[in-house]
Amino acid sequence: MTATDPERSRLDDAARAGWLYFIAGNTQDAIARKLNVSRPTAQRLVSLALSERLITFRLDHPIAACMELEARLTERYGLGHCQIVPSDPGSENAVVGIAEAAADFLEQRLRATEPIVVALGTGRTLRAAVEQIPRLACPQHRLVSLVGHISMQGSASFFDVLARLSDLVQAPHFPMPLPVVMPTRGERDQLMRLEPVRRICELAEAADVSLVGIGRMDENAPLFIDGFISASELEEMHRLGAVGEVTGWAFDAQGQIIAGGTNDRLTSVPREVPATRLVVGCAMGPGKVLAIHAALRGRIINGLITNETTAKTLLDLG
Repeated sequence: MTATDPERSRLDDAARAGWLYFIAGNTQDAIARKLNVSRPTAQRLVSLALSERLITFRLDHPIAACMELEARLTERYGLGHCQIVPSDPGSENAVVGIAEAAADFLEQRLRATEPIVVALGTGRTLRAAVEQIPRLACPQHRLVSLVGHISMQGSASFFDVLARLSDLVQAPHFPMPLPVVMPTRGERDQLMRLEPVRRICELAEAADVSLVGIGRMDENAPLFIDGFISASELEEMHRLGAVGEVTGWAFDAQGQIIAGGTNDRLTSVPREVPATRLVVGCAMGPGKVLAIHAALRGRIINGLITNETTAKTLLDLG
């Protein structure tokens, strides 16, 4: 027996327990009898099946209330894609639900035989979504980053998604190999003129579909928390009216990209506003409502994946 055999056997038992419980509908007592283990062991095996992602779930039943919200938001903002998932009453901020919906959105497009270019932002929600993607063979598609993931100190963001998705689906990927924000506009302009960077921007601008997160611009701004901008830079963007950002591009409450501040030194692919190709924003929660609302108003995004609580609040804002 090799060193990995005990672990494999444990996962095999967990997979069997997970199948018996979630698919076949057995009780934990019945599973204990069928696997010849104690009930506590059966319970632990079922839990292991979930924690190790041996079994996953996607909600296929359309919930009428969510469908109504989708229709209203689509009509109000002229969306090319809208998906509203049920809210978790026990958590206002957990990305469970929208991460699975974003994964399904990506998976459907990646399973297409016709080659496409998929452009991606970064962040916690998109990282959670990518972790839901099964292994696929999609060498016909290309994946390109809309934003760098390196700070001025040289550290990389844990929430970069491009390389992880490329590994999962075996598609070539084109990362943006730059710090998110440069110290001066001149340095930014110099880097953006480099031939490899120009090619990445051209590829991203021609993407068939983009999936992006929507960040807040308060004290909990991901750009600040993750070390891409300083406290003084965040304060400056506040003074300029920033309420949110998409791939680092900060915008005001009307959805207008702000002139000045960190936007002058940002290395992200320039945003096309209003968006003409499909750009789907994936975000939820009370702390992001103003940012999502502004991104919709300004047509920075023309697609949305969120939950029903956030959708209702967006409609109330008008």
